[in-house]
Order: sequence, then C-alpha cells, then structure tokens
Amino acid sequence: MRDYYIFKSGRISRKDNSVMFDYFDNGVAKKIPIPVNDIDSIFVFSETDFNTKLINFFSKNNVMIHFFNYYGYYTGTFYPKEFLNAGEVVVKQSEHYLNNSYRLELAQEFVKGAAHGMLQNLKRYQTYTFEQIDKIKLLISAIDEQYSVPSLMGVEGNIKEIYYSSFKKIIKQKIDFEKRIKNPPNNMMNAIISFMNGLIYSNVLREIYRTQLNPTISFLHEPWYRRFSLALDVAEIFKPIYGDRIIFDLLNNDELQPKHFDKDLNFAYLKEDGRKIVVKAFDEKMKKTVRHKQLKRDVSYRKFIRLELYKLIKHILNEKNYKSLRIWW
Repeated sequence: MRDYYIFKSGRISRKDNSVMFDYFDNGVAKKIPIPVNDIDSIFVFSETDFNTKLINFFSKNNVMIHFFNYYGYYTGTFYPKEFLNAGEVVVKQSEHYLNNSYRLELAQEFVKGAAHGMLQNLKRYQTYTFEQIDKIKLLISAIDEQYSVPSLMGVEGNIKEIYYSSFKKIIKQKIDFEKRIKNPPNNMMNAIISFMNGLIYSNVLREIYRTQLNPTISFLHEPWYRRFSLALDVAEIFKPIYGDRIIFDLLNNDELQPKHFDKDLNFAYLKEDGRKIVVKAFDEKMKKTVRHKQLKRDVSYRKFIRLELYKLIKHILNEKNYKSLRIWW
C-alpha cells in the first residue's frame, strides 16, 4: 500500500472495486485507475470532486483523505469510522487527561522529545549554532520544574524561538526569517514550514487511526472542537527530525529555491512544482529505514511514528512508562 498525492484538479470516483481519477492535462481528458487495496492515504492539493458513493467506499476500506487548500496549508481529513476500538484504552486515555499529574508527565515527554530533536539538528551545525545549543540545554533542564501545562508550553515556546533563530545560520540561501508566523505564513520560510508541518500532522493522524488511541484526547495541546489534538502532541516530536531536516537539505542543496514561491505574495505561496519537490522528498524520507537500537532491526521513518503510539498505549495502560523518542542518528 502507498500514499497518493493529487495535484491536478479533477474527479475521483468509484469504479467497481477500484478508484478512477479523471482529469484534463493540457485539454486532453485522462483517466488513472487506482486499485483500492493499493491506497493507504490520499493527499489532495487541488480542486477535486467526490461523491458519497466514493466516501462510503473509502470508509469501508479504511482510506483516509487529507485536504490542503489553495495555498498548500492543511485544512482537514476525512477520518473513516474507527475499526480498532478499545474501550479500556479510551477510558485510560481520558483518565490521563483528567488527572493533572498524569497529563503533565506525558506533556513533558512530548516537549522533551521535540527539544531533543531540535538539539540534535543544531549539533549537526554546531560550528554556527553553539550559542543556541547552550541556551536550549538550559531550557530543557527546566522542563521537569514546570507544574502546569501552560507554564510548560511557555518553556516550549522559548525553546522554539531560540531554535528558529538559528535557521539563518544553518540555511545557506539568503532567507527572510525573523520569527515563526503561521496564520497565514508571511514569507518563504514560514510557508514551507507550515506546508511540511501539515504533512507531518496528517501522517501522525493516519498512524493514530491504526491504533486504539482516540485522536481527540491530548495532553500537551488542549482538546478542543473540530481538531485531532493528539496528533498535534505527537507531531511535535517529529517536526524537527523529519520536517526540518528535509527543509535544510532541500534549501542547502538548492533543490528548493525562491523561484518555487510566488514573488507577488512575498514568497509566502509555495507553487505546485515546489510542493511536488517537498512531497517527493517527504515521501522518500518516510520510506527510509534506520537500524533500531532496541528492536535490532531496520525500521522505517513512518514506522517510528506507530512505535511512538504503541509506547503511549503501554503507558496509559500502566504497562511501561512512556519515554518519547530521542533520535540517535
């Protein structure tokens, strides 16, 4: 099974036990058949039509659809009916949110995992980033001293601010990046970070769907209406070690350049050819494998997300304390 990325406007429909994508290429009508048992998830970056017949078909086959708007920003996911429900896990997950000390313990681990990933990235460029490394180390030591989630998120925010201040030293291209601005991004760097974070979030959500965890019950981010906040929690760990590393490589190797952004929009819009470059790099990264230190076998980047969720389940079931991923490569 694999992910499918749709950049052309068209229509996706069911045809027998397969899926058909109809679109026009330079005025010529084209059709692409896709076997449903080959689809893991679909990522839609264009104006694409569906009908309820297709949605029901996808739901029956546990296929998720992730939507991105005109500017390439993640807007939502078609989340099929859950098929791995486990009442005990949901009850225990809720208990860990409602108990302040339980919740804080997990929230601290998410921040530690994210901060460790940022630190590992900076160490790759420590000739230029030694000041940021020292400051972040000091803040990491303060994580366990926080006694509420809001104060913890304050420390996390300070760590991110210092981390992002190093990007001008890491990236060889001349970039306009003073601080992280999300809604909407205001320049090239904020645009590519937002786009990448959307890919990571949707991939984490896809892996949550394949466990017994409830995606709306979170610990670092506050659960709220209309969002899968557990995916936000877990994605924090993988943004630096997946997303940022890809961004550094694409920019430093000149694979992604200002020409891939819309100059008239202050380079805050990633064009289709730029999106394809980022998606290709991300997809290849997710398939890449690393030798796991504990399991003694090769594990794909994508599988590391699933393993992180399994560790979380063991924690809330009181089987083994959760320790977030500390990247070693």
